[in-house]
Amino acid sequence: MFAVIENGSRQHRVEKGSFLSVDFCSETEAGHTITFDRVLLANGGGPSVIGAPTIDGATVTGEVVIAEEKGPKLEIQKMRRRKNSKRHTGHRQKHTRVKITEISVPGLQVVESEEAAEQEE
Repeated sequence: MFAVIENGSRQHRVEKGSFLSVDFCSETEAGHTITFDRVLLANGGGPSVIGAPTIDGATVTGEVVIAEEKGPKLEIQKMRRRKNSKRHTGHRQKHTRVKITEISVPGLQVVESEEAAEQEE
């Protein structure tokens, strides 16, 4: 089972138990829960549920694992040729690491695969 959620201006494909880096949320701490209510698409193994633009009543819940982590360093260089003018700056974006704990979509048909049923027995 997976869902496509929108957070800020980005779309993420998430599954239960997967980790996700979202834009920094200053009011959260490790152990808090975050609810994403902009679910665009969901699939449980059968037919997909597609929102227009979002699915009504669908939520994805996640637990904050790391409240603040830094992304990779971006190097920015500007140079004007033959002018003896250079500029060098850098930037590291802050992120919040979230572990997806639950996907709740009303009316979604969840089909268990035959392999998963055999492993449980």
